[in-house]
Amino acid sequence: MLTRAQMIELFKTGVGAADPRAAVHNALTRTPLDVPTGGRVYALAIGKAAHAMMSAALPLLPKPDAAIVVTNYENAAPLEGARVMAAGHPVPDENGMQAGLAIQKMLARTRSNDVVLVLVSGGGSALVPAPVSGVSLSDKAQVNDLLLGAGLDIGTMNAVRQHLSRMKGGGLLRMAAPAQVQALILSDVIGDDLRAIASGPTVAPIATRDEVRALLATSGLWERLPPAARDALTREGDTPPLPDAQNRLIGSNQISLAAMARDCDGAKIVSDKLIGDVGAAAEEIVQIVREGSGPRVALFGGETTVRLTGTGRGGRNQELALRVATALDGVAGWRFLSGGTDGRDGPTDVAGAVVDGDTLARIRAANGDPAALLADNDSYHALQLADDLLVTGATGTNVADLQILCIDA
Repeated sequence: MLTRAQMIELFKTGVGAADPRAAVHNALTRTPLDVPTGGRVYALAIGKAAHAMMSAALPLLPKPDAAIVVTNYENAAPLEGARVMAAGHPVPDENGMQAGLAIQKMLARTRSNDVVLVLVSGGGSALVPAPVSGVSLSDKAQVNDLLLGAGLDIGTMNAVRQHLSRMKGGGLLRMAAPAQVQALILSDVIGDDLRAIASGPTVAPIATRDEVRALLATSGLWERLPPAARDALTREGDTPPLPDAQNRLIGSNQISLAAMARDCDGAKIVSDKLIGDVGAAAEEIVQIVREGSGPRVALFGGETTVRLTGTGRGGRNQELALRVATALDGVAGWRFLSGGTDGRDGPTDVAGAVVDGDTLARIRAANGDPAALLADNDSYHALQLADDLLVTGATGTNVADLQILCIDA
C-alpha cells in the first residue's frame, strides 16, 4: 500500500498535469493568435489559474493594448504587462465588482479588426460577479450562499448565475463586440461542458430563464431568493443573438487522472465522474474496500456536493474523507485521499484530507466527537484533530477534485 507521503506525491502529479502555464504555452505555440493587419490585442484572464495562464500567454502575444488578470487573493501577484486584480471566492465581493467594471471599460474600446484573448479557468464565476441591473452584490452573495448550501451541482448553480450576470452565459462576447474573441479554457467541470466553466463567459447559457425558474422552484429555493433576483429572472425581453467565438479546451480532470495512472504502477482509473451527493460518493468508495473488488490503487475524479445542515467548517473533499473514515472505522488495510486541485477545499485553507482506519480513533483521542462533528458539517475540525488534513497551498490551477484509494494486497 502506498504511504501517505506517496499518495500526496501522486496527487501532486495530477495537479501538475493541469499546469496552466504549460497548457497555454502549448496551445499558443501550436496555434498562434491570428491578428488582422492593423488590429490590436486585448488579453483577459479570469479564474483561479488566471495569473499563471496570463504569465504564459504574454510572451507569445503581440504587445497587448491592455491586459487584465482577475484571480483569487491566494493566487494574486504582480505581473509585468498586465493589471492584476484580486477578488473574493467562493463568495463574490466588492473587488470582484470593480474587476467587472474594469473589464467592461477595457472591452468598450475594441474595434472590428481587434482580437480579444480570453483565458478562462474555474472560479471565474464568483470572481467577476457583474450583476444585471437591479441586482446588488449583496443579492448575488445571498444567491450564491443558497445555491452552495442546497448541494446543487456546478452546472445547476451556473445556470442560475448566468441569468443574474452581464458577463456570464456569453455576456462577455457582447461586451467585446465587434472584436474577434478567442478563448483558451481550463476545465474544472466534470464532462467539460464549456457552458459551466466559470459560468461560460464566451459560450451560450446553459438554460433559459423559464428553465431556471422551474429548477429553483423544484429545489425549494425560489421563494428564498432575494426579491431583486426573482425580479431579474422574470423580466420580459428578447436576448440578442451571441457573436461567434473560438473556444478551445486546454486542460481537464481527465488529463490529470491519466497522468496519475501513468505515474503509478498498478493504478487504475475507476471513475472520472465521482459526482453528486457526498454521502453516495462515500458509499461508493466504502464498497470497494469492503468487497476488495477494485485495484490496489484506485483513482477517481469528480466534484461532489454537500447539503449543509450544520454550522461547522469544511469542504466537499474533507466531508467525503470523513464519511469514508466513519464508515470504515477500525478497518485496517486501506488509506484514502481526497483533494481539490486548486489547493483549497471550500472556505478553508486546506485541499482536503488523507484518512485511514484509525482516523476516528485519533479524533477521539484528541477529545473530539466524530459523529457530532460530521453532523455539524465540521469536517475541518474533526480532521484537524486527527492530523489528517491535506495542505498544499494554492496551486494556481483548478480541474475539480482528485481521489486516491489504496488497499493492502
